[in-house]
Amino acid sequence: MPRGTDGSRAADGGAEPPPYEIPEERLPPGFVETLANVPATPAVPHASATVVLTREGGGGPEVLLLRRNRATGFVPGAYVFPGGRVDAADGQDALVRCWDGLTRDGAAARLSIAPDADPPAIAYYGAALREAVEETGLLAGVVAANGPPGGEAVREAREALLGGGASFAAVLDGLDARLDGAAVEYIAHWVTPEVEPRRYDTRFFAARVPDGSRAVYDRREMTDAVWLTPGAALDRHRRGRLPMIFPTIRTLEDLCDFATVEDLLAHYRARTITRVQPTIVRTATGVSLRV
Repeated sequence: MPRGTDGSRAADGGAEPPPYEIPEERLPPGFVETLANVPATPAVPHASATVVLTREGGGGPEVLLLRRNRATGFVPGAYVFPGGRVDAADGQDALVRCWDGLTRDGAAARLSIAPDADPPAIAYYGAALREAVEETGLLAGVVAANGPPGGEAVREAREALLGGGASFAAVLDGLDARLDGAAVEYIAHWVTPEVEPRRYDTRFFAARVPDGSRAVYDRREMTDAVWLTPGAALDRHRRGRLPMIFPTIRTLEDLCDFATVEDLLAHYRARTITRVQPTIVRTATGVSLRV
């Protein structure tokens, strides 16, 4: 069973872990200052999806982390997994018809979301894989009829999503591709603490990409992309070289002990996922978080 780097049990039914204490120097720039301006009424969380892109590496599974531009409004300067808000089109019939091995009812049951919810559960899956294309240029969970598309086709597909107003369903049709429900697994559910002015109700997924995959990140939003084992990423964070926020840290802790990508995905296929909304407070040296 995976364990956190602090020795606590991973969040799969074990004992409640102690509060996290993170020094200010390990946090994204400006993160602590947001706690001084707590909204009188908590913001309504936006439906969002995050995807942990995984590939096999020499020391075990590696995950992709992107550094957010310091000019962005949410956690500027932090290393994060690709992700973003769920769009209406992510749950519409045109994209739902692109899925193999995933249905509206199956997604609703897995995410414990009512079948008539808005957005529907299957939209979170669609958003996760769409964001992977937009933010990294990687086709996670995308299976083309004639084999993996060439680099130019992927670039055109990405630009169509980012600037051409094309839907993900239309892009998949242009690639003669479909979405593989077995290639993406639901791994976590985080809701931003009430003290923060921008809040997200985020479903986390993991998806495999081919060995040696290289990300081409959108320089308008990101300034760096690194592939690291979860343990190596946490080590850099402890040394102050990889500023991250709590959901990223906890997710990396939960991913530390897997030998292969398939081991990781198989673990989450059988795991019950619980909703986590942390409580966060300012301390003399940084912040403390209880989940």
